[in-house]
Amino acid sequence: MPSSSRIIHHPVPDPQPAGHSVKADLLLVGVTLLAALGWLFSKQALNEFPPLLFLGSRFLLAGLILVIPGHRALFRLTLSQWRVSATVGLVFGAAMSFWILGLFHAHSLAEGAFITSLAVVLVPLLSLILFREAPPRVFWIALPLAVAGLALLSLQHGFSPDPGQLLFLAAALLLSLTFILNGRAAARIPALALSAVQLLVVGLLCLSLSAFSEDWPQAFTPTMWLWLGLSLTLGTAVRFLLQTYAQGLTSPSHAAVIMILEPVWTTLLAFLWFGEHLSLPQMAGCSLIFSALLVNRWQAVYRLFVRRPSDG
Repeated sequence: MPSSSRIIHHPVPDPQPAGHSVKADLLLVGVTLLAALGWLFSKQALNEFPPLLFLGSRFLLAGLILVIPGHRALFRLTLSQWRVSATVGLVFGAAMSFWILGLFHAHSLAEGAFITSLAVVLVPLLSLILFREAPPRVFWIALPLAVAGLALLSLQHGFSPDPGQLLFLAAALLLSLTFILNGRAAARIPALALSAVQLLVVGLLCLSLSAFSEDWPQAFTPTMWLWLGLSLTLGTAVRFLLQTYAQGLTSPSHAAVIMILEPVWTTLLAFLWFGEHLSLPQMAGCSLIFSALLVNRWQAVYRLFVRRPSDG
């Protein structure tokens, strides 16, 4: 499942103490691995689950879990805050609906992970179109790299992109809009309450769409419960809990770089679990997209790997 990118909306603070930074970095690497495992768990679940039913069940249950610690913050929300939270949840729900349908039709998890990760590259473009916010200069380098990577992935046999690729691209576009709206909403709404409302809205939206478009199974098998449980706990609850904790221990520049490891882990797990192999054009396309992610976060990369503390 795509990572939360609330980190891209925060200014870069002073570096944290070295011990905290190492601990946070290790935790964030674990978070990216859990996010990649979420792709694997979800793909396995789709062998028996209708896509929207699976996603709706996963998010609704996760939202109900968050209601327990967040019920006081939820009661304190104003009507306007409820409306804003629900609106972000609807956009997020649309994004995740495209994502799960893309995963259902996908022939390659690696492709899907890299295409979906383009959401962070598209944020400056949507911010320019919707809010007239000038993008950073590195965006104009990252965008051509991303487009070239997409071309290599989708134009291998002429202009005939795979349905799964188109669905992942639609998910990336909507996720980028979600990141923008979420960043604005998080400035005035408690994070726990905002997250709980979003997850509940996504769950209810997907279950509603599923009720009208999918045939539900008569009963849940043990394997269905297994993959749903792993997706709900490790892939969602534990992952976001660790991510929130780790981001509080380090600077966003560290987190921003480490979080782009998710599609790399997904590629490795897809190879180990499903035996996926990427062709040369696919590897080149994924490499260009990864380069676009690095360029897009060049300031963070520079702070982390290039500029030393002695440089001032």
